[in-house]
This record gives sequence, structure tokens and C-alpha cells, in this order.
Amino acid sequence: MTASRDPREVEIMSRTITVGVDGSAESRAAAEWAAREARLRGLPVKLVQVWQPVPEPMAEAPLLGADTHQHWTERILREAADALRSGHPGLEVSTEQLTGQPAELLTAAAGEAELLVLGSRGLGGLGGFLLGSVGQAVVAHSERPVVLIRSGEQEAVGEHGTAVTGDPAGPVVLGLDVRAPDAAPIEFAFEAAERGSVPLRVVHAWNPPSYYYSYGMAMDPEVTTTVARAHAAALDEALRPWRQKHPGVEVVTESRWISPSLLLVEASRGASLVVVGRRVRRSPVGAHIGTVAHAVLHHAAAPVAVVAHD
Repeated sequence: MTASRDPREVEIMSRTITVGVDGSAESRAAAEWAAREARLRGLPVKLVQVWQPVPEPMAEAPLLGADTHQHWTERILREAADALRSGHPGLEVSTEQLTGQPAELLTAAAGEAELLVLGSRGLGGLGGFLLGSVGQAVVAHSERPVVLIRSGEQEAVGEHGTAVTGDPAGPVVLGLDVRAPDAAPIEFAFEAAERGSVPLRVVHAWNPPSYYYSYGMAMDPEVTTTVARAHAAALDEALRPWRQKHPGVEVVTESRWISPSLLLVEASRGASLVVVGRRVRRSPVGAHIGTVAHAVLHHAAAPVAVVAHD
């Protein structure tokens, strides 16, 4: 008689850290970050490459034929997998090549994964398969966490000689709106800090009362101090249950009168990861990332995790 498998074991076996690869330096950095994260979580890595068929007029060109293009993309996937297996002995690495529209297929891949990791050129726009609207569409539509990894001037050399981004010993940074603190990004940030044995830095930006803007009034120093204390207290209260749930995580809080985007970009310097939330909007006008997350994705100096929440 065959013993039935524990449902929890089946769930663990189906979880993966999925990476979109395209052969760029950004996707190689994303694969390396995913491998390190998978080792911390005890999960396998799945490399996904989306092959978009060459339009018929281009396919007739001898150097850009469909067969040549597909062979090239298959080679990218194979070499990326070989590099991870070589650099991370014992790590389970699988591959999948998909054919179709990259945004749709990468979003679907995210839905089946623990999280999706993509490469990003950060400052100045998104690159590689993220060129144009593809990467933004994936982030805007995925209801699973999506992590964007930079490559470039911020990268360092990992333990296996592979370029990685961010400072693995730096804090995890969480941007939190105390008016509507959702559990998903908070839990993601606490767990990330706990796994990496690094501090969690929670930052909150606030603005003066609206009537100061309406009447062109200057902020009274005493009022500023009172408002600042109220926001700091609200931040501590929002984090109280999570501190109790994760007592081993060192938590540092910062509440400032500043633009949320500027505060998060400043805090990203020297961080191992920046975590921002994205409210899921199911409406006819379509999904969007949000102004704060959009700015952080383009300008942060560390990997960025966008965590969707209701």
C-alpha cells in the first residue's frame, strides 16, 4: 500500500523561486540573487525564458531566422542553468522555455511561484526583456511578490565570483503607510530580515495637515513636533504584533516629513532589499504599479520587492 503524501510536503515541492532570463547582465544578476534566496528558503530555482516568435518578414532574413533565434534562446537558458549549478552545488535548478507574449507568460509564471525575480537596469528605465512596458506589466498584474534586481555600478562580487547587487549584510528596508498597513508586505519584510539575519529598517513618510497647504501657513515648530510624534507612535503601534511574532528581528524605525519615494531611495543605499507594497486593483481601467513603487523601481540602489496586497 502506498502511503499518502502529506499535503504540506506537496505544497513545499511545488514552490519555486522563478527567474526570467534573457542573457543580459541584469538577468544573470537576477539568477544569482534568486539562487542565494533559494538556499536561504530551502527551495529550488526555476529559470524561465520566453521565446517570442520572429515576425514572418524578419524570419526570412538569413541571420534572423526563427530556427536561429530559437537556438540562441535555448542556449541562453542552458548556460544560465549551468552557471547556477556550478556556482551553487546541490541547488536544484530546472528550466522552462515558453513561447508567446513575455508579459503574459511571466505574469502567469509568477502566479505559480513563491516569488518571481527579474532583472532591471534601475535608474533610467527598465531593460532586457523589461524594455518598454513588459516588466511594468508583470509587476502591475502579478499577485505574487516580484523582485527586481539591478546590475551596474551597484554590483559586488558574490562568493562564487558572480556579480550580485545590494549589500547582503545590509538591512531590509520596508516602506510603510501607517494609515493602511497591510500584512503582506510587512510579513515579507520581517521574514526576509529573519532569513538573512540582518536588521529591518521600517521607514514612514508623512505630510503636514492639509489645511497648512490650503491657507499657505508655515508649520509651527511645536505643531511639527506634535505631528511627528503622532506619526512615530502610529508606526510603532502598526509594527507591534510583528515584533512580537518575530522577536529575533532587530527593528529600526524612521518617520520623517519627506516624500515617500525620496525616503525609500535614500534608505536603499547600503540595503540588502527594499520592500514596497502594491494595492491590487481589479477594475476595467487596468492595473498599475503606484507612484511610490514606480519611483523606487527606477531609482533604488538595491533589489526591490513589490508585494501585492488587497
